[in-house]
Amino acid sequence: MNSFFLSMLMGVPPAGAADAPSGPAAMLQMFFPFILIIGIFYFLIIRPQNKKQKETQRMLAALKRGDKIITIGGIHGTIASVKENTVIIKVDDTTKMEFSRSAISSVEAVGKEIEEKKSDVQTEKTDEKTENAKD
Repeated sequence: MNSFFLSMLMGVPPAGAADAPSGPAAMLQMFFPFILIIGIFYFLIIRPQNKKQKETQRMLAALKRGDKIITIGGIHGTIASVKENTVIIKVDDTTKMEFSRSAISSVEAVGKEIEEKKSDVQTEKTDEKTENAKD
C-alpha cells in the first residue's frame, strides 16, 4: 500500500499502466481540456464584457450639454450641465436632477445633431418651396 502512494508521488506509473503515455505528452493531454475551457470562456464571456465596458466608458466621457440620455432607473432627460463626476439632467421645464455619471445607461441622441437635422430639413423645405414658386 505504501509503495503505491510513493510511486504516485514520484510520478512512476503503476505496474499495469505501461501502455499509458508519460512525460510532457501526458501532461499536455491532461491539461488540454482545461486550456480549451479557459479559451472558450475568454472569447465568449470575458472579451465581449471588456469591449462593452470600454464602450460605456467612452460614452460617459463624451457626455456634453444638450445630449438626450436615459438613466439606469429609466428617467429620460436632457443634460443641462456636466461636472467632473456628476451630470445635471433637465427632466421637465422646471425640474433638474443631479445624477452620478455612472447612473447613465445610454445616450438617446445628441441634442445638437438633432437640432442640426431639423434645421437642415427646414432649409430643404424652404428651398423646395422657392423653387416651386419660381416655376
